[in-house]
Amino acid sequence: MTNTSKKIRILKVVFDTEIKAYEIPAFRGAIVKKVGFENILFHNHLNSNGYLYKYPLIQYKIINRQPAIICVDYGVDEIHKFFENQDWSIKISDRWLNMKIDSLNMNQFTMNIWDKMFGYNIKNWIALNTENYQKYNEFDGIVEQTQFLEKKLVGNILSFAKGIEWTVDKPIKLNITKLIDTRPVTLKKQKMMGFNLDFKCNVFIPNYIGLGKSVSLGYGNVREVRRN
Repeated sequence: MTNTSKKIRILKVVFDTEIKAYEIPAFRGAIVKKVGFENILFHNHLNSNGYLYKYPLIQYKIINRQPAIICVDYGVDEIHKFFENQDWSIKISDRWLNMKIDSLNMNQFTMNIWDKMFGYNIKNWIALNTENYQKYNEFDGIVEQTQFLEKKLVGNILSFAKGIEWTVDKPIKLNITKLIDTRPVTLKKQKMMGFNLDFKCNVFIPNYIGLGKSVSLGYGNVREVRRN
């Protein structure tokens, strides 16, 4: 079988102001209000009740305490709907932010299954729903738990691949190398567990791509760990 690769664009926009991590949902809401709710890629909701179950191509993050938007593939074409506004200022937490651009970086990456492994850190990765978390806790030891998490992480990478229309036609190899810590997070009034860990994988994952649940709100943020 021939190997199928896919070129994607990633646009990282960092703004010259500061917000807190808990303000990311308000940051997203303010951006959506600015561009209009009819622009679905900014929020992934079909209407007041429906949700677009597809990998988010516009993601809201904090990078060095600054609000940032990561646009993936088709999301790059959509972001102009924010920038075409004459006034970029937004209101969150009862204060106005004058949204000047601190940095803007556009890159193109080739998504592929490679013959080598790349090292990554993933932060606040929401890997498990309530049912899977119960199953995770029933395993006898760390080996079984780690293997369970590795399968979930491979599944998240496949969901990302599907979202960018990349056909994965070779096995994804992935090893969790270090479980740093876990911390409770609250999503939609539900308590979940966020994992911080290091892993190696034969897929090159661009920096700041999110994996797992609620990646549009900055969870599951991936950064490459380069060897010295």
